[in-house]
Amino acid sequence: MPDIWWKAHPHDLHRLVDRVSSVYVERSHLDRDENAVVVINKRQTVRIPAAMVAVMLLGPGSRVTHGAIQLLADSGTAICWVGEQGVRMYASGLGPSRGAGLLHRQAWLVTRPKERLAVARAMYGMRFPGEDVSALTMQQLRGREGARVRKIYRAEAERTGVPWNGRVYKAGDAHAAGDDLNRLLSAANAALYGICHAVVVGLGASPGLGFVHTGLALSFVLDIADLYKAEYTIPLAFDLMAKGLTEERDARLGLRDLIARDKLLGRIVDDVKGLLTPQGQEFTDDAANLLWDEHLGAVPGGTDWSGTADLSEHGMTDHHIAVIGPDTDEAGDA
Repeated sequence: MPDIWWKAHPHDLHRLVDRVSSVYVERSHLDRDENAVVVINKRQTVRIPAAMVAVMLLGPGSRVTHGAIQLLADSGTAICWVGEQGVRMYASGLGPSRGAGLLHRQAWLVTRPKERLAVARAMYGMRFPGEDVSALTMQQLRGREGARVRKIYRAEAERTGVPWNGRVYKAGDAHAAGDDLNRLLSAANAALYGICHAVVVGLGASPGLGFVHTGLALSFVLDIADLYKAEYTIPLAFDLMAKGLTEERDARLGLRDLIARDKLLGRIVDDVKGLLTPQGQEFTDDAANLLWDEHLGAVPGGTDWSGTADLSEHGMTDHHIAVIGPDTDEAGDA
């Protein structure tokens, strides 16, 4: 890999609208040096201010200390364990100081039919450049999208000379159904879902609150990934098939190279922000320790609101369980 880390535009920093940056680390060691994360490998050392990072992507060969994770969590930085260049999403963690402004906005949009339809239309509009979709129903949009995708498959078959017999796939297993071309498509799409998942989680949005897709824990991830299939995974699968490369790994590595070449991660970040954030409005990710109130809207947290009330009836006394191991110098006596 030519670089050990890469990120979105440096202007995307600190606040939600500013601090949307990502750092990808591979075959390196992460440690803490005061308020910075230090990325070290045999070639170079890079200091990264933790508070300037929205999502840290830990790729293959990464090792990270507890101190680095603590600093990232305290800074509200999302941490995602991913495959090469983010093409798979294995696990994630989010520091408790991250604000929920974007998540609240997403939930507000998705629970109001008019606003949800507007976002869905915007998504379809990104796939139909130059076309007016502002008055189309979801049924009309789905029909137009289906026709567009079929046209793309036919065009790619003509371009590459690879026969196309229709889409067949089995969710959850890219190599379980269809011919080699279908399996390449499924594998490439699965890799695309990984990077979209990492971006959505890193921004603090919900993977499950979709606008077009619904009912799945990754509905919003599928929404976002659909924006890029015609440009990336479909042509890639046909190109690989034309070269006789039919393994899942071929699709994964091929997409990885395209992601790095086009800096697709930064583009996905911008698209997610643009879809969820009203033009001209900013959401900060400052920590806001608030408690919801049905009359006041929100009241400060970290405050003793008990007055003279007896909290024991609510089970809020000292019913707390902690499982703590021995100190390291006492471990031999345990």
